[in-house]
Amino acid sequence: MAKPVALITGASSGIGLEFAQQLKQDFDLILVARRLDRLQTIAAELTAEGVGVEVLQADLTTESGMQAVAERLRLEPDLALLVNNAGFGTGGPFWQASLAEQEAMHQLHVMATLKLTHAALANMVPRGDGAVINVASVAAFACRAGSVCYGATKAWMTYFSEGLALDLRAAGSRVQVQALCPGFTYSEFHDVLGMDRTKVAGKALWLTAEEVVRESLAGLSRRQVFVVPGWRYKLIVAILPRLPLSWRMALMSARTRK
Repeated sequence: MAKPVALITGASSGIGLEFAQQLKQDFDLILVARRLDRLQTIAAELTAEGVGVEVLQADLTTESGMQAVAERLRLEPDLALLVNNAGFGTGGPFWQASLAEQEAMHQLHVMATLKLTHAALANMVPRGDGAVINVASVAAFACRAGSVCYGATKAWMTYFSEGLALDLRAAGSRVQVQALCPGFTYSEFHDVLGMDRTKVAGKALWLTAEEVVRESLAGLSRRQVFVVPGWRYKLIVAILPRLPLSWRMALMSARTRK
């Protein structure tokens, strides 16, 4: 009997790779990323463990990359889970940052999430089963200088996920959508930005990818729309958006200057 299929974007490292590790017992996997050599290495390791793995090289900042993955989602008869995990950040004031990089970020976080989710739900909803996990961020709830587009696109992902959950509920569908909102997580994300983790946040605020994915999948079993791993981040998300704007901006400005 065929296993259900999970497609994971940004699967070559970090949270995406950890999703593959935690899903491998119960799912066949389609792993999507730009780095084909890295995907092939991961696939070989998983295949040696008896896991069914397919690799799909795609740059989801491009129309051709989005189209290729969307088509694969539409055609997969056993599709049970889509994890929209691929993402990246940039640093510096918006007007100094590369416009091309900001546009690529919107393509990846917004347009790729939009198109892949549309393809996945068009497959899942008629069958009445399946789930989509959109990997957003605590940054969706806490604007910070130097990461304008990152916070804005992650906020879009959270509102998009909430709206989809309402659409599915109104339709009486069992298909789920989750917005996963981790805080600082050990991965290649900050390495790519060239950031010193000790200067980004205290040790107590760092999560492991294993913790993040474990809480996400536990939340999926409870049909949670929003999952915020870690009690500290749950507290931040509960309090920060409710502060008066002037307080919130003063707090985040002081945090940025540290």
